Amino acid sequence: MAGCLWGTGFYFGRLALNEMSVESMVLYRFLFACVGMMPVALLHRVRLTWPETRLLLISAFFGIPIQFLIQFHGLALTTVSHASLMVGSMPVLLGVAAALFAGERLDAIGWMALVASTIGAALIVLGGHRGPAAYGQPSLEGDLLVVVSLCTALAWILLSKKLMETHSPPVVTAYTILSGTVMLAVWIVGPCLLNPWLAHKHQLPPFAHVSAVAWTALAISGLACTATTTLLWNWGIHHVPASRAGVFLNIEPALGSYLGVKLLGEHLGPHAWAGGALILGAAIVLTTRGHETQPTVILE
Repeated sequence: MAGCLWGTGFYFGRLALNEMSVESMVLYRFLFACVGMMPVALLHRVRLTWPETRLLLISAFFGIPIQFLIQFHGLALTTVSHASLMVGSMPVLLGVAAALFAGERLDAIGWMALVASTIGAALIVLGGHRGPAAYGQPSLEGDLLVVVSLCTALAWILLSKKLMETHSPPVVTAYTILSGTVMLAVWIVGPCLLNPWLAHKHQLPPFAHVSAVAWTALAISGLACTATTTLLWNWGIHHVPASRAGVFLNIEPALGSYLGVKLLGEHLGPHAWAGGALILGAAIVLTTRGHETQPTVILE
């Protein structure tokens, strides 16, 4: 379910980006997500130790302002279908990170999958637009920014999994989104408070002239593609190894690229199709093989 909802995130993000900047779109998306997470936080109040609070804040910083601002700046410079296919490398990156930092083993087949996924990502990038980034055209800069955002997402996933050893998934999800949104608001709105002393004025996010289509896209992005999805993902990754959970991320690039082609009229060249096939194939090989150990459920 998380993979299906995440797969629509780039599509709804693109609709909102037609009327506002990346920073405004991401902020509104997470404000809507906070509306969905506030009841969860109120129903699951816990007291965090200082080490847990520090871990939560680091996780929120990487998972929300850093990841999403980089990712959607990348989307603004490329297409929904290209960005979605680049996300297909996430299961392999997650498998490697789990092997390096969480003690999960990555054998020869796993390293071969990593190489295949890397070649696939390179093919997608090579199939993009070579000149200056143009709206509606894939670009090298945009595709690479999406990949960089995936690397920051690894920190969020692994730190969240660590927090869920002592706290339930709803608690970690709600507290992460709420604290991350505060950071995001300070980052985006904070500079506006300095306008009286600045020559170049910062603009507040638009409000009055935003269309109903954009507000609907933002609401769906926040409530469904962010709050609900993160809650479902954290609950799932709490019960299975991180590398195995990565297989379900394969739904996101498949659905996202389909929406880009069918609903936005985007075009995928032969390099992109070949690269996407390599990425998805590598991810499926890596994450669907048998696992000897069974996950331990710590909290119910």
